[in-house]
Amino acid sequence: MTRTEAAIRRTVVGTLLPVLEVIARSLGYRLLRIRRDRAGLGIADGAIPYRTTVFDDDVPGVANLDPPFLAALRRAAADAASEGVVFTVNSGWRTPAYQRRLRREAVIEHGSEEAAARWVSTPETSPHVAGDAVDLGPAAAQAWLTAHGSAYGLYQVYRNEPWHYELRPDGRPPMHDTPADDPRHR
Repeated sequence: MTRTEAAIRRTVVGTLLPVLEVIARSLGYRLLRIRRDRAGLGIADGAIPYRTTVFDDDVPGVANLDPPFLAALRRAAADAASEGVVFTVNSGWRTPAYQRRLRREAVIEHGSEEAAARWVSTPETSPHVAGDAVDLGPAAAQAWLTAHGSAYGLYQVYRNEPWHYELRPDGRPPMHDTPADDPRHR
């Protein structure tokens, strides 16, 4: 995709998504935050609807997070909201089937298991499957957590994933370059 095509796509998506969201909600639906067909995997498997927050108990990807982790996220999100910062959940808890699907797609996208491991863990090692990780946006939420997350025990653990946060109540964990460098994933 050329830069021009990417710019056009961003403009169209930025213009259409809010309109589509209003239409979907008026019909009782929520837009899913997934890029392509997930072969029948949906919200019950951990797919996250568009504009989901850490307060959306009706979304399994949020509701199935580890309770102390979710409580810390909600405290942080409430404090961030008082400063005008909203935490949007891009990914949270996932079923093993959903995680397997993401890993297969990463292998296709990156060309090998080794390259895919830098971005997507296996179901056996993923903290998302255990309900111990969340991917947050937008960039303002990530910046807020970088500055204030330690007060809640919330930390970014991978340099290549500024959106990925985990609860570490005992203090800052070692920062790994990628998930592949994390000893928990071996």
